[in-house]
Amino acid sequence: MDRHRTLQRIDGFGFSQAFRRNELVRALPAASQREILDLWLNPRTGAGLSILRLGIGSSPTGSPYDLMSSIQPVDPGGPDAPPRYVWDGDDGGQVWLAKEAKRYGVKRFYADAWSAPGYMKDNGSDSNGGSLLPEWRKAYANYLVQYAKFYAREGIRVTDLGFTNEPDLTVSYASMRFTPAEAADFVKVLGPVAARAGIKVACCDAAGWSQQREYTKAIEADPVARKWVATHTGHPYVSPVDGPLPTDRPTWMSEWSPNGDTWNEAWDDGSGYDGFAVARQIHDSFTVGGVSGYVFWFGASRGTTRGLIQIDEATATYRVAKRLWALAAYSRFIRPGAVRLAAEAPDPALKVTAFRNADGSEVVEILNTATTEVSTRIRTKPGRATSYLTDTAHSLTPTPLPGRHTGRDLVLPPRSLTTVVVR
Repeated sequence: MDRHRTLQRIDGFGFSQAFRRNELVRALPAASQREILDLWLNPRTGAGLSILRLGIGSSPTGSPYDLMSSIQPVDPGGPDAPPRYVWDGDDGGQVWLAKEAKRYGVKRFYADAWSAPGYMKDNGSDSNGGSLLPEWRKAYANYLVQYAKFYAREGIRVTDLGFTNEPDLTVSYASMRFTPAEAADFVKVLGPVAARAGIKVACCDAAGWSQQREYTKAIEADPVARKWVATHTGHPYVSPVDGPLPTDRPTWMSEWSPNGDTWNEAWDDGSGYDGFAVARQIHDSFTVGGVSGYVFWFGASRGTTRGLIQIDEATATYRVAKRLWALAAYSRFIRPGAVRLAAEAPDPALKVTAFRNADGSEVVEILNTATTEVSTRIRTKPGRATSYLTDTAHSLTPTPLPGRHTGRDLVLPPRSLTTVVVR
């Protein structure tokens, strides 16, 4: 580890409970609700997640992917008519979660829209793609900022605002298409409106990392659009994180969960959607992609979810996947404002990242991809160190490391994640 060579600054780690998934949590007994909140948000015993991604609603469609009701479900009479906003103070349970997250110390709230209301689009529907009509661009920008103002009324400051989710895909639920050029043009409309409200613009949450690269290129090529985009956001569903996005602004992996067709609690079963797969994807996002923020998809859902927690509505119980502990091994210890430090291992089986927090503590993450035990030595700052082991039998199990020396000898179990924290 090169403690003198710093790389990207870290904005944080997060998750989403859009599509009314908080209603599942709130149907559980109060004690279970608190346990789940602690698993997500407690920085001492849980994952300590520090970014909450909110879904800006469109009218319900009757699908399992209903968002919340729109804050303006009915055409007010045209793009130049006085708006007729409505607010229920709940937003599909997202207000409740945002208030709880704030109590745990979360300060980063990213509100993102899957679609404009159907009457603003050329297909007349919130669903099935379609494009924003040019004459509605200013009204849509005002609509998005008004959503943030409603949250401010509830005591929540929306810090980051996105106007599109996966603009490169058409799906049967809430969705809306933008080409890279169209997105860059709309940024120039939204940017000034958001800035007056003290909100940063994020763009564009493309479904693939390579696809997001094209949106980032279009924004960077336009000096006016570039001025307004504070954070570039992308998803690695269609194409994986294969390099940095072409910008010097912060970038986020802003949504991902692995594909799979069953509920899976395993750490390492070769399925590709176990905890080990999540840990590997986090590592790649920071090292290959150079991201500053990492936002997982659902914190909790039902059925065959690849989220962090599964809720059984019939029994009013929940179960935790090892995916949560893979994420927590990073998010609990690497705090907003940290910087990544240059680090590598001579053994190619070891995937290493290192970070320095604003308080001076250092964190080294070592993912042993080998099927055998590996002994290694790392160099850190002097101080009290603790290692935390995550594997099939352990979930962030702490083990104090003796001494206060800079050189530390570690024995890494096969297919494991070891987190070393030096204070």
